[in-house]
Amino acid sequence: MNNQEILNNKLAEAKLGGGKARIEKQHAKGKLTARERVHFLLDEGSFEEIGILVTHRTTDFDMQKQVFLGDGVVTGYGTVNGRLVYVFAQDFTVFGGALSETHAEKICKIMDMAMKVGAPLIGLNDSGGARIQEGVKSLGGYADIFYRNVQASGVIPQISAIMGPCAGGAVYSPAMTDFTIMVENSSYMFVTGPNVVKTVTNEEVTSEELGGASAHSVKSGVTHLTAQNDMDCIAQVKQLLSYMPQNCEDKPAKLPYDLENETREELENIVPESANQPYDMREVITGIADADSFFEIHKDYAENIVVGFVRLAGRSIGIVANQPMSLAGVLDVDSSKKAARFTRFCDCFNIPLLVLVDVPGFLPGTDQEWNGIITNGAKLLYALSEATVPRVTVITRKAYGGAYDVMNSKHIGADMNFAWPGAEIAVMGAKGASEIIFRKEIKAADDPAAKLAEKEAEYAEKFANPYRAAQRGFIDEVILPKDTRRKLIKAFAMLENKAVTLPKKKHGNIPL
Repeated sequence: MNNQEILNNKLAEAKLGGGKARIEKQHAKGKLTARERVHFLLDEGSFEEIGILVTHRTTDFDMQKQVFLGDGVVTGYGTVNGRLVYVFAQDFTVFGGALSETHAEKICKIMDMAMKVGAPLIGLNDSGGARIQEGVKSLGGYADIFYRNVQASGVIPQISAIMGPCAGGAVYSPAMTDFTIMVENSSYMFVTGPNVVKTVTNEEVTSEELGGASAHSVKSGVTHLTAQNDMDCIAQVKQLLSYMPQNCEDKPAKLPYDLENETREELENIVPESANQPYDMREVITGIADADSFFEIHKDYAENIVVGFVRLAGRSIGIVANQPMSLAGVLDVDSSKKAARFTRFCDCFNIPLLVLVDVPGFLPGTDQEWNGIITNGAKLLYALSEATVPRVTVITRKAYGGAYDVMNSKHIGADMNFAWPGAEIAVMGAKGASEIIFRKEIKAADDPAAKLAEKEAEYAEKFANPYRAAQRGFIDEVILPKDTRRKLIKAFAMLENKAVTLPKKKHGNIPL
């Protein structure tokens, strides 16, 4: 054979992975192979593979008899909608995608390249875990990846797609990336599997119940998005990328947009007259945002707060919004963590923040206090106070107590603060406040109920409106709901070149 034939044979062997039988088995499970996933993720013809001829170096347990070119992971670079990205895709047909020393080295190589060049990193995870035949070398490989995840954090976007098993130490790499997407019914994540759980705690649980997409999207919040299948997962990765810049020195691409009549009459009819009646904050978001641009994150976790991306006149904007449809929109442990993490991502990558406020306060109760509502609530306060991107707030109905401060108030550095005319900004609701302030008068009255109603109306007239706050400059402008989109487009355009110089320090100490 000549040199070309030798090379072609090796490349063909590498592209077969674990062989046709194992590829068919992967397809039978409704899963794509690693190479198919890379093919559908990247622009046609853009993929350049790195390390296709790498093999493992292990001779223990007769491993020298089982050698596969590429060693169970496809690595390289290409483009997504014309943008450079680096990608690795674990190949379950080779040793179940198990991570070896050389498998890890391949991943580390493209992580290093992504950092040098300043381009997003996408990991397509499908692995049974550490390759046990290699012992500590495999564990060291994981640690090498973890270290790079941390170094890359806040420098380049990192996205993890979980498209099969991801267990044990392997879960910590996705946990340190910016976004995790899990495929329903074919992926799972857990530190210890069902067998260990049964041995230690005597709990009977399946892999799906313990660490499936549903468990992590609803209960733990470990995954930000779920997909119906591999193709849906890949589509969501692409959509997610579209809202992000290449790196922390870059800004998200602004799509072309021609300003027209930006008044939105439908916003006038969303908030009910009764302060106790819920409404869906997503209707406000879609009324403000460019058509079909809202991409929600963590949709099924901590539903009392909504986070996600929109476009506003073509600009990528991060949204944090209280959700009156769930727990009246209160802040609690989970919603504070959810919003704080999303805020910090947007701040890392120069994505402006819009905060929509309708919050009655923090959720009371022993459960919340014992689970650390103080430090967890402080995470959101810290994240917003720390953020230097353009920050705009709209109070749609109420902002009570400490939650008013936390939800991007002027006092913690928000750039522009708007309120709708019906907004209430106060320490608490009129009824509760009146019961405290006028307790003696109400008790001494011939008709306590009538006196309470009178004092409640008096308090409401003074504080259940945005004008006191506007008089002090805490609200920059009281606006009609229909004008919100127009005002926000102008505000974010005005703030585009905002620059903040922070005090010199190594880093802050967020209340983790």
